[in-house]
Amino acid sequence: MQQNIINIIVGSKNPVKVNAAKSAMEQLFPDHKILVQGMDAPSGVRAQPMTDKETRDGAVNRVKYCQQQQEADFYFAMEGGVDYLEFGPATFAYIAIAHKKQLAIGRGALLPLPIQVYRALEAGEELGHVMDKLFNTVNIKQKGGAIGLLTHGHATRQSNYTQAIILAMAPLLNPELYP
Repeated sequence: MQQNIINIIVGSKNPVKVNAAKSAMEQLFPDHKILVQGMDAPSGVRAQPMTDKETRDGAVNRVKYCQQQQEADFYFAMEGGVDYLEFGPATFAYIAIAHKKQLAIGRGALLPLPIQVYRALEAGEELGHVMDKLFNTVNIKQKGGAIGLLTHGHATRQSNYTQAIILAMAPLLNPELYP
């Protein structure tokens, strides 16, 4: 019996994002072989998106770029961003998933940020670099991320992306309910 294969392109070569896509799809399609390839895809937004809209736009732009580059069954993009909300600054990620002519959008959990971190971001730094300096780590954005550091490892950037992908897949799993 031949195993069905699902080919996925992720709009980043960051192993956290590639592994999150693979993990989510393996959970959703346990009887399929999941092949995932990362590709450098421009977001068209600042390196550190500073608003909800800019973050969402970055994810959508990455997915659209990937669709133009290579054939796949699914295209995924994850864009991390920050915004100053009514309760204070927070970081989050948008997920964009394309399948055929469908586009699904989701968002990961919000992580409150210390005000000094947000101020550094306003000054033009990227979250991963700020967290590396604050916690004396190296390249945390390709590991547990700010989420891992601020939750003492109880959640990670990858776990947040994985859950957000699974939730964002709902319209693609149930197309009859999402015209």
